[in-house]
Order: sequence, then structure tokens, then C-alpha cells
Amino acid sequence: MTMLPRHVVDGRYFVEAPLEACVPVVCDSPHSGIVFPADFATSAPLEAIYTSWDAHVDELWAEAPRFGAVLLGALFPRAYIDPNRAIHDIDPDLLAQLWPHDAQPGECSQRGVGLIRRYAAPGVPMYDRRLNVAEVERRLHDYYQPYRQALSDALEQAWQRNGMVWHLNCHSMRSRGGNLNRDSGQARPDVAISDNHGSTADPAFTEWVVSRFEAMGYRVGADALHQGGDLIRSYGDPPRQRHSVQIAINRALYMDETTCEKHEGFDVVRENIGQFLRELCDFVGQRLSADERPSQ
Repeated sequence: MTMLPRHVVDGRYFVEAPLEACVPVVCDSPHSGIVFPADFATSAPLEAIYTSWDAHVDELWAEAPRFGAVLLGALFPRAYIDPNRAIHDIDPDLLAQLWPHDAQPGECSQRGVGLIRRYAAPGVPMYDRRLNVAEVERRLHDYYQPYRQALSDALEQAWQRNGMVWHLNCHSMRSRGGNLNRDSGQARPDVAISDNHGSTADPAFTEWVVSRFEAMGYRVGADALHQGGDLIRSYGDPPRQRHSVQIAINRALYMDETTCEKHEGFDVVRENIGQFLRELCDFVGQRLSADERPSQ
């Protein structure tokens, strides 16, 4: 499989894709970036910001283009602006002025972890001031919207070519829920998989994903922690053969959760995800072949 080199767009996100034999599979990692924009101006310490970083997730899924899939990843941190939140999930307690656009703060904003975070970690404010409207609009225009548009374009191109597309929204998670999470203090599974209770992907496909990770010996939770973020809800549409599933890997399996340094488990997890990707692309290829067969 011949692959394009990593294409970095304005230092904000990257896209990697095969040159040939593409399958309609798109993997995106919206939280693995850690390049701070010049205007971040956070007052939080790095160790607090790192708790929200999906460290090395883009590397865990790096084999995707080798098997014919597209891989997209943000380079900016979710602590700056979170591409997996709805655009209207604006926290009014974070702003110095009234927000002039649609604002529908949800549960995440109420907990201080909305589109733009009020807290870097429990009890640790992200800023020592309130943000003005212009700087939030700039983050939306320069980072959030370009990432979302790139993902939308990749999914649309795959769907237009094949009439169906499979989207994997790739994340990590702490081994136990933190104080800003719904499952505070609770131990988490090895892998958490969500399709928003069957609304963003064919449940049969989600069951297939669960079965593949279980076959590799992982403890899997399906819709156990949450029902997925805004990306799968925005792009999953099973009746139109657009299937979006969120997959989160337990960080303790592959890195030190305090230092974010990889440990000996990293290569094992990366190899297993590579095996999963190979099986996924074969599965999709079979679905495409079956769809092309004339009806009897």
C-alpha cells in the first residue's frame, strides 16, 4: 500500500491517506495534539493540562493508512478548544462578555469541560481571567472549524465513492474516572466503545467491534462511560450507511498516566490495534463486495 506522507495543514491538524486501494474507513484522533497555539495564555500547570491529553493515540492508530484507511489528527490540544464538543456548548462563566452567537451550554460546560475548558483538572482553573469573545471566535475559526471540516470532507469523499463509510473516533481514557467525570473514582474497562445507544452506527457493526477487542483479551465496555462525543453524533447516520463509533483505550495499558511516557505495553497495544485495523478493512471490503453482487 503506497501512502502519502503526513500532510500537515497550517500546523493545526494532519491527514494521512493511502494513494491507492482506499477503503471507506476514516479514523480521527481529535485529542492527541499537544502543540500550544501562541494565544493559549493558560495559567494552568502542564501536568494539569496533560490530564486531558490523549497522549500517543495518533501513534496507536498509525497503521490505518497501510490498510487503506484515512487517518486524521488534531495537533492543537483539546484544552485550547475541543473539536469533540458541539459548537454551541459555550460556558458562560468563562466569558468576559455576552456570547453573541447560539449558546446552549450542556452538561460538559456545567462541569467546566465544555467546548473551551474552565478547568484543566479538578480544582485547577485553566485561566486566571475571563476570555473575550474575539479570542473564542478566533479559536473556532482557526482550529475547531478547520478540523471538523477536514473530517467531514474525508467522510463525505469516502461515502461518495462507495455509498457507505465507517468512522472510528479514537481516544484514550484514564484508568479511573476523575472528579470532573461522571464515573469519578470508578475503575474503567480496557476499551470503551460507544455508538450512542445504536444511533450513530449499525448495532451489528458495534457488536463486531466489541467482539474483535474481546477476542484479543481486552475487557470491553459498550456505552459504559458515556454515549460518545459530538463527532459521532454529528457524522453517524446508519440509515444512510454512515457508521460512527467512538473507541477509547485505557491509558494504563500503554503509558505511565502521571508522566505520559510510553511503557512496555505500548508496542503490544499498537500491534493489537494494527490487527484490528487489518480485520476491519477486510470486513469493510467484504461488505463492499457483497453490496456489488447482483440480487438473486
